[in-house]
Amino acid sequence: MTNNIKEKILAELELWMEEHGYSANEFAEKSGVPSSYLSYMRRKQYYIMVEKNEVPIDDKYFRLIAEAIGYNYNNELKWTVRQTPQLMQMLSILEDAKKFGYTNIIIGGTGIGKTFCSDIFVKQSPKEVFKITVGSMDTIGDLIDKLCEAMRLNISGSKTKKINGIIKELQRMKINGRQPAVIWDEAEYMKQATLCNVKEMHDHLLGKCALILIGTDQLKTKIEKLKSKNSPGMPQFYRRVKYGIRELKPIDTRFKEFLTGIEDKKLVQFLQRECENYGELRDALLPAMREAERLNEPLTENLVRKVLNLPKTTA
Repeated sequence: MTNNIKEKILAELELWMEEHGYSANEFAEKSGVPSSYLSYMRRKQYYIMVEKNEVPIDDKYFRLIAEAIGYNYNNELKWTVRQTPQLMQMLSILEDAKKFGYTNIIIGGTGIGKTFCSDIFVKQSPKEVFKITVGSMDTIGDLIDKLCEAMRLNISGSKTKKINGIIKELQRMKINGRQPAVIWDEAEYMKQATLCNVKEMHDHLLGKCALILIGTDQLKTKIEKLKSKNSPGMPQFYRRVKYGIRELKPIDTRFKEFLTGIEDKKLVQFLQRECENYGELRDALLPAMREAERLNEPLTENLVRKVLNLPKTTA
């Protein structure tokens, strides 16, 4: 990595820290870059002293900075944000929830862009919005620990003590004029005990902190089934979230927001025929776009087929 690239990364870092109100220590903790290294780097000193010898700071720390602030320092071709109906709908839901402290459940199909959109939302307010991804094996204790880590809270003890500490911190943020939000992505994997835990948080944080569950229709079905079975705590949970459920619009598989600039009409038809959602469209198109750029060739159906290891068309 050249010094010129390092300087650009650090210039972007200064702008990012000012925009989002991060101190050096806060950013060091967020990025994983040691605070001492960060201090040297911000002074344009790319060496540290080790036993009276100058040792260069590894390039990986500059890459960590770039990753933390979302800076594309090597101009790598990336998937462009498109204002799809689902993106605009979901951002509106998230913004309202954050502003008014709502509890919402966002339901959308696989590949519709739910994770992509929530990541954009987190980047807009990294000190106020805390997102965790629910895993299929996660217990309530696992998810509480993930949330503590996301909020940079060092709380030991029982699950009850940790959740009380989380609630107090979110309440403190609201009192100090901030608008906190907690997002659970892939929430269809949540177990009953965790959903009841969200109910408890709702009772303490309604109007003070947004609580948002994001998942597929499996999440809605799970909640409704648990409520119908009169499972402990679920009728109460359902009563609180019933009118906070928001379903995203279905995908128009013509993909007009993504394909208007493609000249090869056969490629457009191929993608519309083969791809069922935005995720599949990205997986099919982005590697081919990078290959077309590398080879300085037009983006065609046969190039996409080649990259995807599919037989070429003979027509």
